[in-house]
Amino acid sequence: MTTTTTSSPPFLFSFLSPKPFPPNPSLPLPQLQNRTPLSSTHRFFSAIPKAKRGVSGTHLCLASRAKAKPTPSSVEQESDDNFRKRVLQIALWVAEGVYILWLFLLPYAPGDPVWAISSDTLNSLVGLSLNFFLILPFMNFVGIRLIDAPVLHPMSEGLFNFVIGWTFMFAPLLFTDRNNDRYKGSLDILWGLQMFLTNTFLIPYMAIRLNDADDESVTRKLSQFGSVMTNGAPIVGVIGGSACIVSLLWALFGRMDANFGGIADRWDYLVGYLGSERLAYAFIWDICLYIIFQPWLIGDNLQNVQENKVVVVKYLRYVPVIGLIAYLFCLDPKEV
Repeated sequence: MTTTTTSSPPFLFSFLSPKPFPPNPSLPLPQLQNRTPLSSTHRFFSAIPKAKRGVSGTHLCLASRAKAKPTPSSVEQESDDNFRKRVLQIALWVAEGVYILWLFLLPYAPGDPVWAISSDTLNSLVGLSLNFFLILPFMNFVGIRLIDAPVLHPMSEGLFNFVIGWTFMFAPLLFTDRNNDRYKGSLDILWGLQMFLTNTFLIPYMAIRLNDADDESVTRKLSQFGSVMTNGAPIVGVIGGSACIVSLLWALFGRMDANFGGIADRWDYLVGYLGSERLAYAFIWDICLYIIFQPWLIGDNLQNVQENKVVVVKYLRYVPVIGLIAYLFCLDPKEV
């Protein structure tokens, strides 16, 4: 008996051929039906109504838009942030209590407490206020004598006007603070009180701005004064920055004809002044707190800065006075 064999490759791959091979007469096999070409399969799927496919796509789209559930890590991060905010708030309120007790009420700090203030301290405070931003001394210097400027030690005048000039520049920063809606009072009054009592009112504001936003809170609308200070932020920076620089120069070189001595003598006076006058001692506290609050507030409001100057302001904010001047000069009018 003779057996005829077929070659294996055609048999193994015959299902890939669009046309079936003819059956071998020596091997009786059942006749296979012709396979449907690939093009017919394509026609089958193309025959599915487009409406049905559209519905399926819609379901996928809706599923992709479903809001993602918060992950445990995000919930934990939010919890940590809230905890840090509460700790900061407590620390700020404690600082406010210490500030008022130590600098105003208790007799242990240098100088007299507010309830036992001496007449000399009051006269010095009035004289410093009259020489605000050293306007009167310069008017007298050029021959304008509407009123004679009180003659005080240039070191005390320089220290006073340096702190006031720095405080003056905080106005646009407060009005553009993204968290100022937490504070329900008037920002105009807050800044006005800050000009007289500095951190007595700024510390509570720093604590209140850490409150959670109300569900019904809306963006605070600027007052007329706030709009002027914000739109004129560069001018505020020029005035306040100039006051700070001139105050430093005045402390070192002012009233050279009044026998206040040279730089060494003035430094010795400053050391004794800080150790004997409550007002001067409080100014050192104010400077230290401003060094903390300035980069804090600017860092929380970098979105208000012109985009191409954010990096510059981000690093300069740590430099006392200079960082605040940079923020005022780089404010983006479209963001405030």
